[in-house]
This record gives sequence, C-alpha cells and structure tokens, in this order.
Amino acid sequence: MSHQKRYLLAGVMGSPIMHSRSPGIHNLWLAEHGLIGHYAPLLIEPAGLEKALRALAPLGFSGVNLTIPLKELALDIVDRIDPLAQRIGAINCVVVGADGALEGYNYDAFGFIESLREQAPDWRADSGPCVLLGAGGASRAIIAGLLGEGATEIRLANRTLERAQSLAAEFGSKVKPLDWREREAALGGASLLVNCTSMGMVGQPSLEIALDDLPTGALVSDIVYVPLETQLLANARARGNAAVDGLGMLLHQARPAFHKWFGVLPDVTPALRKAIEANL
Repeated sequence: MSHQKRYLLAGVMGSPIMHSRSPGIHNLWLAEHGLIGHYAPLLIEPAGLEKALRALAPLGFSGVNLTIPLKELALDIVDRIDPLAQRIGAINCVVVGADGALEGYNYDAFGFIESLREQAPDWRADSGPCVLLGAGGASRAIIAGLLGEGATEIRLANRTLERAQSLAAEFGSKVKPLDWREREAALGGASLLVNCTSMGMVGQPSLEIALDDLPTGALVSDIVYVPLETQLLANARARGNAAVDGLGMLLHQARPAFHKWFGVLPDVTPALRKAIEANL
C-alpha cells in the first residue's frame, strides 16, 4: 500500500508534442522508484502558455518541462527564474513551489555536460578550442555549460553570422563568431566539435562538413538523436574520433527536473537507455 499523500503529476508542454520521449523517461523512473503518478505530453500553443502554467498549482502538478516553441516565452510568465536559465535565455523546466509560485530552470547545459562525462569521461572543457555549429537555443545552453566547465575558446559558426555575433556579445570574448563558410577551417586544433543544429535529423537537411582538419583526438558530439548514429558521428568514428550521441543530453537533463518535482535524483542506467532507444 502506498503512503503517498497525493497522486504525483508532471508533464511536458509544447507544440507538436506527441513525438516527445520525455514521458517514457519519467514514467519509467516513477515506476522504478515506486512512486504513484504520471508524466503526460501536453499540447500547448504559445497563446495558451500562461493559462496552462497558472493551472499547474490548482491541478496538483509538481511542474512541467517545456519544449519548442515555449522555452523563451516562459521567461515572462514564471515568478522566479534561476540565474542560469536567465543567462541561457530559455526555460526547459518549471517547478511549482511550496507557495504555488512558478520557478523556471534550464537543465539543458547540465544534460549536455553530463552526457559528455558519461560517454567520454577523460575529456576536459579546458583541453582546447571547442567548435559549435549553430546559434539557436541548444547552442546557448551548451555555451553556458562549456564556459561553466572552464572552456577557454568557443568557435561558433552559424548560417546567419549576425546571430553568432549576438551570442558572442552576450557570453563574452571567449566566444568567437564565425561565418558558416569558416566551419571547416575552425576545426584546426579543436578538442571538441558539437552539432547544435537539427541538420542530420530524420526529415531535415544533411549536415555538410569535412572533418579533415579536426585532430583525431578531438571529441565529436551531436545533439540530434533521431537517428542515434548521425552521419557526423559515423564519419567521426570512421576516422578515429571518439563520439557522443544526442540521447545522453536528453536523458541527463531530465534527472534534476525529476529531483525538483519528486525529491528523488534518478540515474541514467543502461536499462533506461535501452528502453528509450527502442522507441526512437
């Protein structure tokens, strides 16, 4: 018999939403830890975000994750914002506080760094220049994470140079904005290459980049996880580079959210990864 005082509720808001793997992750953890509750996909359009978030407390929700296109909009809605989320400029986790107030966090940076630690434990952020492709929301979080880990130089190549320049202005002189045409030359001497774009994802354009100038000791990461083995990762492994897939970031960013909502810090186990991979 359960000794819980209430049925636990959380979810993920976005549009579209039924593709999300987050319900699979959190519902497995609820079962693993003997917690009675449910994590649901919630189709919420931008115009309805504030009403949806304000309904969380009276409905008994502990909180929600946010995905496209709601992460930035939530900054103007929640009552309290974690400094890292403020710096990243987006919220991917909302927690209903004990007083009913809405607290905003961003755990994407944590998820990315933890995925590197899991799959490439010997890599260090200060071991050489990092090259990031793309200057969208994921890139913002990864830049924050890398700088927090001691990265000394981040070469940021984007299809729109102005956007890369804007991020560099926000994050400081360690971020070097580059034109997209400079992406291959930027690989010289790098210790890390990260694809922060959707290129290479199923249904999206392929990522065109030659890895000739990338040192074979560099780590290559891709935030795309459908397919799990992108062409970038396959090309990297073929030439001897260690590679980190995008699923780890998704799995690890979920851990602190679950902890905030339910008081348990879950682990990313081989069984969890296998279960989620089976539904990719």
